[in-house]
This record gives sequence, structure tokens and C-alpha cells, in this order.
Amino acid sequence: MQLPAEEYIEQAWLFTGLKSRLSTNEPVQLLLAHIRQEILATTKLPMAIDYMLAELNHSGSMSVAMRKMSHYFAPFQAWIMAQTEDDRGRMDMATAMSILEHEARYRAEITSPAALFLFQLEVLCRHRLSYDEGLAVMAGDPFYDEDWRGWLVAARRKIGFVDIADLIYVHSAFYKEDEDDNESSRDRVVLFGEKEGRIALANRRRDPLYLFAALQRQLKYPTVPSPPRADRQADLLPRLSRRLEQLEMRLKLLEEEQRESGIDLSRFLKQPGLTDETLPHSFPED
Repeated sequence: MQLPAEEYIEQAWLFTGLKSRLSTNEPVQLLLAHIRQEILATTKLPMAIDYMLAELNHSGSMSVAMRKMSHYFAPFQAWIMAQTEDDRGRMDMATAMSILEHEARYRAEITSPAALFLFQLEVLCRHRLSYDEGLAVMAGDPFYDEDWRGWLVAARRKIGFVDIADLIYVHSAFYKEDEDDNESSRDRVVLFGEKEGRIALANRRRDPLYLFAALQRQLKYPTVPSPPRADRQADLLPRLSRRLEQLEMRLKLLEEEQRESGIDLSRFLKQPGLTDETLPHSFPED
């Protein structure tokens, strides 16, 4: 079920507000309570925020609340939020808020399932998320009709073995025109337009990001937020400090090796009655 455009506009404002205020290091519950006062009261989002606040206080998870409100938040939105709450996940909260903001704004404008699919697929590619889980979540989105859901389930088994551009090309109107005489293509469901098929054909056996970039140039598809680059300057001094400590230990070992007595290995052996806390962890000063 597609929500009214005003709902998605307010959702985008919610995610924008959370992203911009994360740097304050305030609790998410407090940020949500503040943003709730800014949300348009004629929408259903304030009630959704109340439920999210209750779930946050109870279980400490926003994705659980979003998953339970499947009539309001799309499954893909709840899944993206769950990636930030997973300790083994690769996505931070700011990146997830940026993705959800872009997707909500796009849902308020799009009328084509193909456009939404390509946006969500680029999110999986660019942020190295699980294709299997992502496509399964996308198949549960009520925005897609029966043909789309069946194709998404089938694509889960083919992704990784079949090129993404090929998957798009063979289900496009451009492929149906080229293979009109082929009986096997007559029963093939058409999910993408002629231009999408032409661009996919031109990007076969290439990096999928080139395909998405071409779609954005030619068809004005929205761009997906890129993952932030690691700032190597931030931890430069700690890394240099650790490297100097390692060099100092090696020099001391070389100095001891030059002595007649050699290296005293007894310091590195655990003696009876000693605990890990009482073992020496550094070299004695000369």
C-alpha cells in the first residue's frame, strides 16, 4: 500500500532531523521526542514516533518498532535500520538516516516500481549489504505487484551467478523488441522500460555502479548516499605511538642479544603462582 506523499515527506524530515542531531550525542529517545514536535500533526507519523519511543524504552531498538508497523514503514526501511543496530553490521546510524531520507523523498515522487527497485538495489551494491536478505525484504514491499514479487524471489537465486545488467535487460521492453520472434521471450514479463533495457545492455559485464551512474545521468534517477570514507588522519597519532613502542621493544631485544648473557627468556614464561595481572608486560629500564 502506497502512503500519501505528505507521509513520506514527513518521514524524510524525521530522518533528516535525526541525522543532523546525532553529533550532539544526545539519546535517540530525546531526539525523537524533540522532532515529534516538528512533525505535521495531520499525518500519522507522530503516532508512529510515539510507538517507536515506547519500543526504544522497552527493547532499545527502533527497527523492531518499524517492523511491527509494516502498514506504515516499508520492510526495506525497517531492514536498513536493523543494519545499524546489528553489532556485526557495517552501517552507521548517520549513513542509514541519509539512505532512509533519500528513499522517503523518492517514494513521495515515484510512480514506477522499476525506479524504486533500482534505487534499493544500488543501496545493496554500494554499501555491500546482503543481496539475499535485501531482495527478500524488497519482495515483501507492498509497493511491488505480484509480477514484481515473483521476479524478486527468482532474482535471489540468480544474483551472483547472473550479471545484474542481464537480469534487467532480459525483462525490459528493449529486449522484447529485439527478441520478438523468439517464443521464449513472448511469455517473459516486462518490468523495465526500453531506455532501462538499452542502458543495461550497454553495461553488461561491467561494474554495477557504472550501470546505476548511467541511469542517473540519462533518466535522472536519484543518487544513493555513498558510505563515508575513513579519516586516516584522525587516528594518525595513536598509530604512530604504537609503532614507536614496537620499534623500542625491538631495539631493546637487539641490545640484549648483543650481550654475552643473551636474551633472558624467563621473563616471558609464566611462573607458578603468577597471574596474568602480575606478569611483566614491558622491558626493565636499562
